Amino acid sequence: MTVHAPRFAGRAQGAAGRFSGLPRYHFVGGNNDAGALPVEALAAAAAEAMREEGAGLAMYNAGGSPLGHAGLRGVVAETLLARAGIAADPDEVLIVSGSLQALDLVNGALLEAGDRVFCEMQTYGGALGRIRAFGAEPVGIETDGEGLRPDALRAALAEGGAKPKYLYLIPTVQNPTGTIMPEARRREILAIAAEHDLTVFEDDCYADLVFGGAARPPALRGLDDSGRVIYCGSFSKSVAPGLRVGFLTADWPVLSRLLPLKVDAGTGAVEQMLLARFAKGRFDGHVAQLNAALEAKAEAMMEAVDREFGATAEYRRPEGGIFLWVTLPEAVDTSKLAAAAAAEGVAINPGAEWCASAEAGRRSLRLCFANPSVEDIHAGVAVLAETCRREFGVPERSANVAG
Repeated sequence: MTVHAPRFAGRAQGAAGRFSGLPRYHFVGGNNDAGALPVEALAAAAAEAMREEGAGLAMYNAGGSPLGHAGLRGVVAETLLARAGIAADPDEVLIVSGSLQALDLVNGALLEAGDRVFCEMQTYGGALGRIRAFGAEPVGIETDGEGLRPDALRAALAEGGAKPKYLYLIPTVQNPTGTIMPEARRREILAIAAEHDLTVFEDDCYADLVFGGAARPPALRGLDDSGRVIYCGSFSKSVAPGLRVGFLTADWPVLSRLLPLKVDAGTGAVEQMLLARFAKGRFDGHVAQLNAALEAKAEAMMEAVDREFGATAEYRRPEGGIFLWVTLPEAVDTSKLAAAAAAEGVAINPGAEWCASAEAGRRSLRLCFANPSVEDIHAGVAVLAETCRREFGVPERSANVAG
């Protein structure tokens, strides 16, 4: 098996060195609610970690296992069992530098140029980019309000062609649609995967962000007893993106292939030490408070879209997470809208970048509501609607424009 180093398309942009700040209305990226960040608790955990384990920073991996901090791996294993139904041994947990590194490791172990990867038609743009960087092709499978459709998966597998190297899924709080796949459908998809001996890569990075106090369904890996599911989670959305700490768990024959590809000399040790202390006994309470804050902002985003776009905007109420996935009329090209809106100080993610087929996302857009204030959500969506009306005639009349 050839091991690939990550490849990056295009040239480095000199403008990065002249970065002068975010746009006025910033609805892109996986940024979280700054007001809900547990700063004091994290600071206390960091101080405690430095006093007790700081000397370990003199060595790579803080003098411990290349799998990551033992205490954090133990907390991850306990949390996965309690929240996702996954019985993971701490020695089958690999700490990684965010979910993007998890993607790189799995792709490095499994993919060759020319391979195919099945995924939801609407999916994480970072995953699409990583798959394509290896010369592989992401193949989008149709979805509905419960996630990937089993009948569409069966049809795609029956079409022939090269067998996909794996099926990439975000079943719990899907990115970008915000849907949650029910347990019955999870079991059906696992049965299809078993029939075709298909590896499943489960990305569960948003799974803790479920609205309404509802319990998240068991993870695919928790329902599977075949060892075919590779599972990825993250503290980026449940605690803080800037910490850059995620985790992988898989059966050892798989994990042992991923570990040698992690050649960064270890994920940041201080971050792991402090998370091990913070998550122990504080995680559930923090997540409950965070979800309440995010649900309020989701309501604000939906109110703003309804007010400014009216019936021209279609969306499903997100069941959790930090995004609203909006589809506009046929006349709108959201890649062009994104460029026009940027000139007005509004940043959005055009749908073409979040779909396996660019055409499938041509008139959709992803709006992150977690980081902006409620006031900025309302004001920014008003500017976006006015820009869309000017460029595409949609909506015919936005709420902030006189008739």
